[in-house]
Amino acid sequence: MRVLEIWRYPVKSLQGEQLDAALVGVEGIEGDRQLAIFDVATGFGLTGRREGALLHASARTVDGRVEVVLPDGSVATDDEALSAWVGRPVALRTTDQAESRRFESPEDFENEETGNWRAFTGALGSFRDDQNAAVSIASTGSLGDWPQRRFRPNLVVSGSGEDDLVGSTIAVGDARLSVQARLGRCVMVTRSQPGIERDLDVLRTIHRERDHTFAVGAVIDSSGVIAVGDQVKVV
Repeated sequence: MRVLEIWRYPVKSLQGEQLDAALVGVEGIEGDRQLAIFDVATGFGLTGRREGALLHASARTVDGRVEVVLPDGSVATDDEALSAWVGRPVALRTTDQAESRRFESPEDFENEETGNWRAFTGALGSFRDDQNAAVSIASTGSLGDWPQRRFRPNLVVSGSGEDDLVGSTIAVGDARLSVQARLGRCVMVTRSQPGIERDLDVLRTIHRERDHTFAVGAVIDSSGVIAVGDQVKVV
């Protein structure tokens, strides 16, 4: 396997930015998921599960600052602009500012409009759902015709067989990662995004053929720089 793409998502559930190289530290790719949008009234963090519109905005890093670009191309410069777009009071918060890490997911993705929603607590550190996924990895063999943006991996690698890496330590560039688990998937992978239509069959297929999982998550054993073209080696 070799690294084909590196992705950073500065704001949880917004579109991210593709990189040629990235520093990987204890919380994953530097700057990844360090911000999230919170519903002021409920205290819940918003994701594309509850607020699908988030996947149609994007986040970019400019001179060390994160900018939120709305679907019309304008930059939301403050919480007031974000709230006007979302349609209710929201606040963009850093990992240090977040008083809660509670998020929501529908219990039944086939009937989410009328079904129950489950509250859960996200990981510590960066705004990830899974403590085992400081860095997520998907292969082109697993992706097939599915666009990687449905799954939002940090690393897209060539070949196949990332599931077989679980339980091993890998060297990628200067970094070493411990691959912890296959990642469970939810309704997020079915959501529409720019150029991608809503498709429930994606999650149905994952449930039926992949035991509800897609891609693998890793934690960081030692920091370092990862670049496109780096080989993934089991050590």
